[in-house]
Amino acid sequence: MFVRTLFLGILVGSMVVTGNWEIAKGAVEQETEVKMPPGAEVGFSPEVVAGYIHAVIAADRALYTTHVVERMQENRIVIAAEAWKQRKALPLPAQMLLMGGRLVEMGGSGLRYRLASLWPIYEENGPSTEFEEAGLKAVEENPDQVYSGVITRGDQRFFKAIYADRAVSKACVDCHNGHLLSSKRDRKLGDVMGGIIISFPLNSEKKETP
Repeated sequence: MFVRTLFLGILVGSMVVTGNWEIAKGAVEQETEVKMPPGAEVGFSPEVVAGYIHAVIAADRALYTTHVVERMQENRIVIAAEAWKQRKALPLPAQMLLMGGRLVEMGGSGLRYRLASLWPIYEENGPSTEFEEAGLKAVEENPDQVYSGVITRGDQRFFKAIYADRAVSKACVDCHNGHLLSSKRDRKLGDVMGGIIISFPLNSEKKETP
């Protein structure tokens, strides 16, 4: 039930964010309902669900980066900066993603996502478990491969997936290369900066944490 509701929420959200609501509305009006037997549910594998979530996160980030941050800076309207509140600037794309993840976590669904790196500017953005550290190393070596597995928090099982996070804009590169706390200053556009870590609950059955 969680997976099905989550998938539908992601689909509707992506329609709104990309400004294609009218197109989506027209498509829905042409759909034909399939009658399901009582009690039957349509299931999705956790790998597929994680892929849907990541696709929406990546699309939102790309749109914010290109159509807001870069456009505003190129037209000298407003810059993006780490201290965006104090400077009355735009949040950096990474900051926007992290803020979105915190807001989603507050919703209580159990879904979490965040950015992490083996070379974080701030310690809290580094790997928090051995699983995350192994996953960040894996996606750095093979960016096209997703590192995933089942973990536990308390008595509940979660599916966790780590996707390679690339430098998607000059703002990302400039921030990491010029920051006083950065331990890696040779970043280039397209480089793997770290990973996007996504997790969501499966069920309450106990299983050993990888």
